[in-house]
Amino acid sequence: MTRVVIDTNVFISSFFGGIPRKIINLWKKGGIVLCLSQEIIEEYLEVLQRLCPNEKQEITNLTRLFAEGYNSIYTSKTPQIKVVHDDPDDNKFIECAIALDSKIIISGDNHLRDIKKYIDIEIMSPREFIDLHNKNNSH
Repeated sequence: MTRVVIDTNVFISSFFGGIPRKIINLWKKGGIVLCLSQEIIEEYLEVLQRLCPNEKQEITNLTRLFAEGYNSIYTSKTPQIKVVHDDPDDNKFIECAIALDSKIIISGDNHLRDIKKYIDIEIMSPREFIDLHNKNNSH
């Protein structure tokens, strides 16, 4: 099963449909494993509460899924790296991928996307990920 780290902007965008929603639905249906750290969960929830205040039920549902470890793995310890210089806050996504041996970070953030690859971790757009996933699962 493919382990992925999903950047906050993709997670939040899923509330508005499109490819990000397809990715989150893939997670909810067990098609991918979501890699999480405390920092990532806190950012997801903080941004959701700020940008989607009317989505209280969905936020409650997501919090429950995170707490239950639904199709996800969690690390409490991540390495401290300094790769994303323009937005150091984005390092948490790479740190989580390293800690949980994920080879894919899905992001719409240019600070991350400009890196393209860190060691053996590919940083791809939602479209690139869906295209790759569809290609790998079309047998």
